[in-house]
Amino acid sequence: MNAMNTHYPEPVRVETVNRHTLAVIVDNEPGALARISGMFSGRGYNIESLTVSETEEARHLSRITIVTTGTNAVIEQIKAQLDRLVPVHRVVDLTLQGNALEREICLVKVVGQGEHRSEALRLAAAFGAKTLDATLNSFVFELTGTTEEIDRFIRLMSVIGLVEICRTGIAAMGRGAEPL
Repeated sequence: MNAMNTHYPEPVRVETVNRHTLAVIVDNEPGALARISGMFSGRGYNIESLTVSETEEARHLSRITIVTTGTNAVIEQIKAQLDRLVPVHRVVDLTLQGNALEREICLVKVVGQGEHRSEALRLAAAFGAKTLDATLNSFVFELTGTTEEIDRFIRLMSVIGLVEICRTGIAAMGRGAEPL
């Protein structure tokens, strides 16, 4: 029986799952990314988006941008565990900072003839996509934007003749003059 001497079970508490964007500064060394991704997989956390690049060549530092989901407690646990890893210098939750700029690049290959071809060009122009390659029956478009914009573009192009997609994952940065 529970604390109130009743036979009814405790009510189930449902916590909301939120999407968070984390910026992680690490040493640019072999195995750093493997340690971070291993921490996620070993604990059953999912990575929705992952981008990595060296950002400070002189200091041999890389910036990893990770998009993941979880309850507030899970996100705090992820940040604490990341912070304990050896190559990690800093972990910043850009979602909690608020108003972070997030962009993604997408390459989209569309195949079509006649009206489908002209409709693909109209949609690309409406979204501000750049045409990187054009043949008599296909296009490759490049689009930079938020994840939602890219998702909309892909949904519309799938009706026209989408055959291939390549996405970079999210690159994010906080607004204002403060560095990470």
